[in-house]
Amino acid sequence: MNDRVFITECPRDAMQGIKEWIETNDKITYLNSLLECGFDTLDFGSFVSPKAIPQMQDTARVLEGLNESDTKLLAIIPNERGAEDAAKFERIDFLGYPFSISETFQVRNTNATIQESLKRVEAIANICHKENKELVLYLSMGFGNPYGDAWSPDLIVTWAERLTQLFEVSRLSLSDTIGVATPALIQQVFSTILSESKSIQISAHLHTLPENAAILTEAAYTAGCRYFEGAIKGFGGCPMAKDELTGNMPTERMLDWFKVKNIETGVDPKKFTESFVTSSKIFH
Repeated sequence: MNDRVFITECPRDAMQGIKEWIETNDKITYLNSLLECGFDTLDFGSFVSPKAIPQMQDTARVLEGLNESDTKLLAIIPNERGAEDAAKFERIDFLGYPFSISETFQVRNTNATIQESLKRVEAIANICHKENKELVLYLSMGFGNPYGDAWSPDLIVTWAERLTQLFEVSRLSLSDTIGVATPALIQQVFSTILSESKSIQISAHLHTLPENAAILTEAAYTAGCRYFEGAIKGFGGCPMAKDELTGNMPTERMLDWFKVKNIETGVDPKKFTESFVTSSKIFH
């Protein structure tokens, strides 16, 4: 094998925008199938207000039904209260906070300004340290935004450096929330950040049309990225971003590209196929 990459599967991201209620037992069945696949991390749920994301209101009950696995569990939290709720569960490894470099989207997504979010991250980082959890920060709108807010590759690097200097961060996830990243832009952003941030995991959370999955995966990998995030069949997207969503990076497309390139992912092909089939019962 040439190299090793680490895949985060994101069923939470896939399910959160679905308006029709998915039964708790169906979520548990699906997530347990994913836990058998060998993913590095599973973004399984979020501790957020039921009014904001109704589909995630049963995250705690779902967690109770999950089987033991070597796959790490990540929960998304929008504020200090969510962090406190999630940190009570020993099973959860990562707490993830969506930090946007777009002021407009930060308010839209978390009802907080960037300055207020910095205070939230400080509180969340303290909770992670106290409760032995690892902090993941998502740099939302990481490749541009539709609101006219300032954006540049240098701005991304500036924020990455500032956040990792201020807080004890385990992973930064560069998030193309609206699917605007090009291969050239991905290479530029990842090459720059990876050269500056050698002590931290930098992950690619790309939203894209399925036909562009391979070239975007290749661009990030070529730039040195070794942590990738996706969702089976590309389901999901951010319901807070805009009305017309570009879906998540389809995990199966990423896995196909890594297989062709003889790059180890740790994912069991047979188990993944079983989860792929199970997903059809969740996403109609």
